[in-house]
Amino acid sequence: MGDFMGKKIIAWDLGTGGNKASLYDEKGICLASNFTSYNTFYPAHGWHEQRPKDWWNAVVESTRKLLETSAVDTGEIVACGISGHSLGAVPIGADGTLLREYTPIWSDGRAVKEAETFFQTYDEETWYQMTGNGFTAAFYTAFKIMWYRNHEPEMFGKIHKVIGTKDYINFLLTGRLCTDPSYASGCGVWNLEKWDYSEELLKAMKLPREMFPEVVPSTSVIGNLSKEAAAALGLPESVQVTAGGVDNSCMALGAKAFKEGRAYNSLGSSSWIAVSSKTPLLDSRVRPYVFAHVVPEFYASALCVTAGGTAFRWYRDQLGHEFLAAARETGEDEYDYMTREAGQSVRGANRLIFNPSLGGGMPMNKSYQLRGGYVGLDLVHTRADVIRATMEGITMGLRSCLDEIRKMTELGEEMLLVGGGSKSALWRQIYADIYNLNVVKTNIDQQAAALGAAACAAVGIGLWKDFERIDELHEVEEYVRPIEDNVAFYNREMEIYNRVTDMFCDIGDMLATL
Repeated sequence: MGDFMGKKIIAWDLGTGGNKASLYDEKGICLASNFTSYNTFYPAHGWHEQRPKDWWNAVVESTRKLLETSAVDTGEIVACGISGHSLGAVPIGADGTLLREYTPIWSDGRAVKEAETFFQTYDEETWYQMTGNGFTAAFYTAFKIMWYRNHEPEMFGKIHKVIGTKDYINFLLTGRLCTDPSYASGCGVWNLEKWDYSEELLKAMKLPREMFPEVVPSTSVIGNLSKEAAAALGLPESVQVTAGGVDNSCMALGAKAFKEGRAYNSLGSSSWIAVSSKTPLLDSRVRPYVFAHVVPEFYASALCVTAGGTAFRWYRDQLGHEFLAAARETGEDEYDYMTREAGQSVRGANRLIFNPSLGGGMPMNKSYQLRGGYVGLDLVHTRADVIRATMEGITMGLRSCLDEIRKMTELGEEMLLVGGGSKSALWRQIYADIYNLNVVKTNIDQQAAALGAAACAAVGIGLWKDFERIDELHEVEEYVRPIEDNVAFYNREMEIYNRVTDMFCDIGDMLATL
């Protein structure tokens, strides 16, 4: 490490809600970070789009602010790494141009008919067991490409490569079109066992292998910053760019889930529980979604609530205008206002239940047409009850995931929380009580994905010999034990929640026919 003393790494966490740029020292300690948000657009039911140019602008803005506020000597920055939200479908022309201003993000479900048509001639179970792609099939990149082919044939004919979110940023940084195994494993044509694209699936989908990018290890140095990228970011051209990985796998690494059987709970825009293992967790009924890990030979298997933090954000944006106004006035986080008010309610939110499926159903549900809602609304309910019910509902959705994971593998007595939701003391207690597990919050908190990206860069440039240092970086800040009476109460409420979910699936199917 001697040659690297005083050297720094920049990590980008390109999430669903925005990009966070973080500065790390050679030991992996986060020195500063800056967040820049961007919008998601919903032009039609099931369509969730973002502008790739917004990602790039957010990377530039957050990085420049980071450099300004940290007053770091840019000559000390030697490398960068990136984590990106999954299942992107960014079409690039032969001359490197972006062929679509708005591109579907991971939760975009427009390709339902493409998936249905494909599975009329190819066994869906065989596809799932090969790919581990357990989200609704339409979410996966290959089906989005098929949608391009069916609905935008002129644009499709110009496609040279279809790349992911963080791969687009890497392309603008270096000029190189490539991806890594973790991101490629969400493309819909990846063979998990062989760690390569499946010729069988490519042929069945009539998609050319050349349309998918070259795959390099997550720790690979793919190039240095181009002159243009260096100028835009305010960094030297000597900075080495590493391939990085998909958010699920980078977060798993940063959350210590890089060894057999380790689990963590991410509380971000989407919220999930994931387990790291050398054998992927595959189950045809609940269909965990599996990504190749950024750690060679490992997999990250998970079940999720599609709109976890996004459902909480929906409440803030649509019903919490007073919180937004107060936050603008005081500089305090609007979510702190919300969770503080939720603390005025009681467990069970006075018999109010929220289902958080605002982003649609998952394969573990009866129907993809599942949508969210509140059940049991009464004139007695206050805004505090509604906010608390929203928090509890997101947690119960994740408890459903936890119950299924427990059927497939052994879990310990603890659950490490990472992501924005872990900041709230009230929410941490709700998680402990609904899960009936000891909940652990560490100093890494919302930095898990960024730390994973930084660790890939540190190993990639030879700063670290392996990932073991990550364990040393986690310092326990709070250890929350479940309250026995609350556990019993929430176990009863979970029975009602599960029935509500099934009913909402049926209602969602009926609404879809309107």
